[in-house]
Amino acid sequence: MAEADIYKTLNQPRPWSNLNAFQSDPLLGDLTRNLARPLRDEFDAIGRYVTSPDAQELAMMANTSLPQLKTHGLAGERLDVVSFHPAYHALMRRSMAAGLHSSLWEPPRDADSKSKAHKLRAVRMFLSAQLECGHLEPMSSTSAALAVLSASPPLRADWAPKILSRKYDTTNRAQSQKTSATIGLAIAEKQAGSDMRALVTKAQRVSEGVYRLSGHKWFVSAPMSDAFIMLADVEGKPGCFLVPRLLDEGRSNALRYQRLKDKIGLRSNAAVEVEFSDAFGFLLGPADGGLRTILDMLTLMRLDSAIIASGMMRAAVAEATHATRGRRVGGRSLVVQPLMMRVLADLALDVAAAGALSFRLADSFDRARDSGEEAAYARVMTPVAKYWTTKIAPAVVAEAMEAMGGSGYIEDRPIARHYRDAPGLALNDGAGNMMALDLRRVVEHGSELFDAVFQVIARDLGQSGPKIVELLRAAMALCKTDESASRIFIEQMALAAGAAELYRLGAGRIADAFLETRLAAGWRSTYGMLDTRFDPSYIVELLFPEID
Repeated sequence: MAEADIYKTLNQPRPWSNLNAFQSDPLLGDLTRNLARPLRDEFDAIGRYVTSPDAQELAMMANTSLPQLKTHGLAGERLDVVSFHPAYHALMRRSMAAGLHSSLWEPPRDADSKSKAHKLRAVRMFLSAQLECGHLEPMSSTSAALAVLSASPPLRADWAPKILSRKYDTTNRAQSQKTSATIGLAIAEKQAGSDMRALVTKAQRVSEGVYRLSGHKWFVSAPMSDAFIMLADVEGKPGCFLVPRLLDEGRSNALRYQRLKDKIGLRSNAAVEVEFSDAFGFLLGPADGGLRTILDMLTLMRLDSAIIASGMMRAAVAEATHATRGRRVGGRSLVVQPLMMRVLADLALDVAAAGALSFRLADSFDRARDSGEEAAYARVMTPVAKYWTTKIAPAVVAEAMEAMGGSGYIEDRPIARHYRDAPGLALNDGAGNMMALDLRRVVEHGSELFDAVFQVIARDLGQSGPKIVELLRAAMALCKTDESASRIFIEQMALAAGAAELYRLGAGRIADAFLETRLAAGWRSTYGMLDTRFDPSYIVELLFPEID
């Protein structure tokens, strides 16, 4: 019996594979329509790859054959190395070849690469997140690290050529002896999670720009990175440092790995607890300006988190929609059953708005240098987009899993991996409350930036714009006087901006449904609450078209 006949006989959907993630996404089609053909061909190749059976098998193996820590060798010598499954290295090799870690900083290949670097990379990250998110953490931190390395031109000149290399190098050697380098982020401490001023790690000056660091870091992702960006106390104020894992002669830089974190998700990429005494660190920026210096890195990583979360949600709902199209109940396809269609349509609205908002934010990064309005948008909307996309991701993936029934709740399917990974995206680079408080800091110290952002939102929302901006200003005023209202304000900003971008992209009927059910409707806590005035089949078929 042919494979297709087997699935039909058993009333089961075919596996979610070989369904080009680029070609099947109308949002990406709109965003890339005017790009040069080589770029669209590149995205098409990534889209084919991430849903291929071979790639899905690599993702599964990388998340089930977990990293292993070796603290000591046979002679009792310190090793402090983490070994990864070959599948993880295969994912890293592919993503580095695609330039996920480097494309923002490379010489532009054409006009699009020069003026749309963030947006083009966002497409690559969005598609790659639909396969596997764990290995994207070092892609994100490595790319963002170049922003803080700019604070020390000599260090940047030394490290940038290796960071920009697209040839993945797994050897355990000093950076000077490798073909490429990756950079990790190590700032959290036991007693200082979100409070980066409460550091116990101390830095003592050895010479100009060179310090010795002693202390610990509680959660270090990508522990085989060639160096880490760290904060350490310099005479009472946080300084920012580049700390190599190995010194030039190949000797350990005194980083002692204690144990691996047993993470719920994002398991392909290890995280360790590390202690160190007299580790060499190289100062980035002013000795008392570490928080300002590292903010550039965190900002870029928060943009990545929004993009990755949006891509993950897209994959989860695409898989659920595919599954319901392949299953029959009561003689009819499950996808056309009224309740199921309404749930899928409601999910699809959040997926569309999250993707639109994330790409709009990436676009503002590209244009910020030449436009005060876009610079304001990038500053205000980075915490907003990071907060909202990562906050809704677990609920979106869980509801999509439920739409698939019991077959969605097994480790054999990609959606199970997305379900485990989703909460971690909200924790990375600043959790929800940190994002809300970051937005409140802008309200307190840069409220004029909101005038430009409100102008953008009002313009793109059209007729309803002035009224919604009036509501946003009221929420902003409440946020300013009451810190506990910060989450209300940040969510309303996300919903309004997401709807505005859907309107700007020409998705009027989708934007109408999103706006009215998210901002104009009463309180809701589950999916499937879509008003009967909106056609759910139109929404699903437009945003998740069936691909033969």
